[in-house]
Amino acid sequence: MLKKTITFVDYNGTTRTEDHYFNLNEAEALKLELMEKGGLTEKINRIIAAQDIPVIMETFEDFIKKSYGVKSPDGREFIKSEELTRKFMQTEAYSKFMMELCTKDGAAAEFVNAIIPSSLQQVTNA
Repeated sequence: MLKKTITFVDYNGTTRTEDHYFNLNEAEALKLELMEKGGLTEKINRIIAAQDIPVIMETFEDFIKKSYGVKSPDGREFIKSEELTRKFMQTEAYSKFMMELCTKDGAAAEFVNAIIPSSLQQVTNA
């Protein structure tokens, strides 16, 4: 799970600092791994090596859509919904985060490594 603290200026001009959470459970990550020819890691490496910014942005937007959520107060659930994701993607926090993923060296790899369960990282890095 990735807890990302993002500071941004909202649409009222107020500076805000918020925590946002991203996670794929083992079943979700395995499904992504098996659906990609050559595996998820190979796909990501190809995209990054090509330096195709539009494809990078599209790919990481998809990862955000699949991994964004909120933790339940007791920590038992990681709640995801189209509505939660849509609300996040309409904020400047999303914009800042996406710009970081697409322009900061190593940010994309850090993101993927943080949201994929450690039990599957061995599989995807093999």
